[in-house]
Amino acid sequence: MRKIHAAAFVSLDGVIQGPGGVEEDTTGGFASGGWVFGLWDPAVGEEVDRLFGRNYDLLLGRRTYDIFAGYWPFIDADDPNGGDMARAFTACRKYVLSRGEPQLDWANSHQLRGIDEVAALKQTDGPDLVIQGSSTLYPPLLAAGLIDRLTLMIFPLVLGPGKRLFGEGMQPGLLALVEQRASVQGTLIVTYEQRGPLPSMAEVSPPRMDSARETARQEAMARGEW
Repeated sequence: MRKIHAAAFVSLDGVIQGPGGVEEDTTGGFASGGWVFGLWDPAVGEEVDRLFGRNYDLLLGRRTYDIFAGYWPFIDADDPNGGDMARAFTACRKYVLSRGEPQLDWANSHQLRGIDEVAALKQTDGPDLVIQGSSTLYPPLLAAGLIDRLTLMIFPLVLGPGKRLFGEGMQPGLLALVEQRASVQGTLIVTYEQRGPLPSMAEVSPPRMDSARETARQEAMARGEW
């Protein structure tokens, strides 16, 4: 059985969009692309090397696949700054989760049409699956309990508008911290495993204050006037 290890570069305010280049993803008017490189340091590089330092297949959303497919196949295999990664990305299987009709012309690319197909893929023999970026994958995969490890490289900056790591459709749940460290530039590198659903808040929250003022506040909140 395979495991899924997801990893993402993320800002302190949760933005995952366009870390790798100015023109990587400008949708929605995003103008802060390439934000990781001003704060890149050896610890971040080591974490990326560790993530991709073993046999793996890639699990990607359609947009991230398009970004990768427009870049990595065109890197010279002898390029000292990316040739090894380009060869590895081309050689591995790339599973693209999309219900549309993606252009899968990069070698070893395959389409998955739904979360059920991801779950079935996990049950097969083969290397573990790595997600890098692909913001649309996190909510449904976490909700389905399919992500075994989640590594976040949280850079010390805020970006404001942009696609969020935990965006639309995210379901409540608990995570367990299994690894943590900070880089010299202040990037937090943290790895989590899923722990399951949230407990009932009624069981762990303090009892409600029944003062007249609190009762009035609750009534106003219920009316949409607070």
